[in-house]
Amino acid sequence: MPSKGILHAFGAYFIWGLVPIYWKLLKHVPAIQLIGHRIVWSFMLLIILLFVMRKWPELRKAVSSPRIFLIYFAAAVLCGFNWFIYVWGVTAGYIVECSLGYFINPLLSVLLGVLFLGERLRLFQWISIGLAAAGVIYLTLVYGRLPWIALGLAFTFGFYGLVKKTAPLNSLNGLTLETGILFLPGLLFLLHQDAVGLGAFSHVGLGSDLLMAGAGLITTVPLLMFASAAQRIPLTTIGIMHYITPTLQLLLGVLVYKEAFSADRAVGFGVVCIGLIVFCVESFVSRRAAPVKPLPELS
Repeated sequence: MPSKGILHAFGAYFIWGLVPIYWKLLKHVPAIQLIGHRIVWSFMLLIILLFVMRKWPELRKAVSSPRIFLIYFAAAVLCGFNWFIYVWGVTAGYIVECSLGYFINPLLSVLLGVLFLGERLRLFQWISIGLAAAGVIYLTLVYGRLPWIALGLAFTFGFYGLVKKTAPLNSLNGLTLETGILFLPGLLFLLHQDAVGLGAFSHVGLGSDLLMAGAGLITTVPLLMFASAAQRIPLTTIGIMHYITPTLQLLLGVLVYKEAFSADRAVGFGVVCIGLIVFCVESFVSRRAAPVKPLPELS
């Protein structure tokens, strides 16, 4: 039977892979309002969780530090942009391009580590990044434009991960602080939209209202499952399972929502995927070849 960590990781990636279906059900609501609801309902749910789990004192102590607050302010801004690009892309009919962003993201994160953290890459890691770049360039020529949705998702999430490298809080407190920073602007925006007659909540039907409120659950549940998995299974396993999400999104876009996926696009995606395969195989071989560190002697 799979371990709890494997099940939690699979659950998180499976939910993220199918979440376009959820946002598609709300395509009649402007994406910017959906982000407002996602922020507001997520924050309220997280606050309840903090009180139930008695984690509130840790967050209150963290907020008093200007350095910690600035780290999470940057993370909140990047997270907000990432959510908006994704929800807009899905509801506007670009699920396939959104999936490309999450195929690219792991390799971009590695490149950011080189540029900003002084990490060094081996030859085949550079080759994998080069293949991904070639795939993006090819798709740019095929699309006749930069695949900006995919690149926007990859860059915002990549820099989000880079910022989180220096973030000291656990996942629950960190996400609560991030959504808390965005909460007041999100709430004020929704109230303004309602005041000028453009608000969707309570005006487009009970089903839509429940889905908008449920944005808090659809956001927090997979994140908490992912955090649980990260504590239980190796990061290499998590890294490989990451591709469940964009694969499901790609299949949804092509098979369910009938988005265009020509042979030319398949070639571009294929080049990116070859880069990912090279990267994963190289990482696996390098770890297997690395010498085992001896255990420290007892004094």
